[in-house]
Order: sequence, then C-alpha cells, then structure tokens
Amino acid sequence: MADEFIKGLGIFTGAGLAWMVLAGWYRTPSFESEQQLVAPVELSDSATMFDSLGVLLMDAFFWFAIIGALTFWVLIPVVRQASEAIEERAG
Repeated sequence: MADEFIKGLGIFTGAGLAWMVLAGWYRTPSFESEQQLVAPVELSDSATMFDSLGVLLMDAFFWFAIIGALTFWVLIPVVRQASEAIEERAG
C-alpha cells in the first residue's frame, strides 16, 4: 500500500508543479491580480507554437495529476481488494 501511495504522491506533486509553472505563465494576467492561476487563458495573435503547446501541456498536466493520483490511491487498491475477496470466496 505504501508503494501505491508514494507513486500517487509523486505523480500528484510532479504534475501539479508543472501545472503551477505553466499556469503562472499563461493564467496570471498580473501579479497584482486576485485571479492568479485561475484566470482564463488569453493568447494574443502573436502567440507561437510553443505558447499553444504550453497551454495544451498545462491542461494535460492538470488531468494527469488528478487521474494519476486517483488511480494509485483509489482504483488500484479497490481492484486488489476486490480480487482478494473473490479469491477468498472461490477458495
């Protein structure tokens, strides 16, 4: 169980840090703003391919952090306990 927890924590912190860095670049209009990290993304007409890639990666890191952590913290332990319960009933 500790192995799954640390894998989920590693995914959550690593992807969360990457999301926070990209959100700081693309979702913070100014440092005096009250909507830091949650403001809508506004790319100008002069946005490059790297800006578009950064926004895409920001969304990918967010969902990877959420789904990855839930997979290791909830899904895998539930599947293991269910398979152990099935083996006990069959055996």
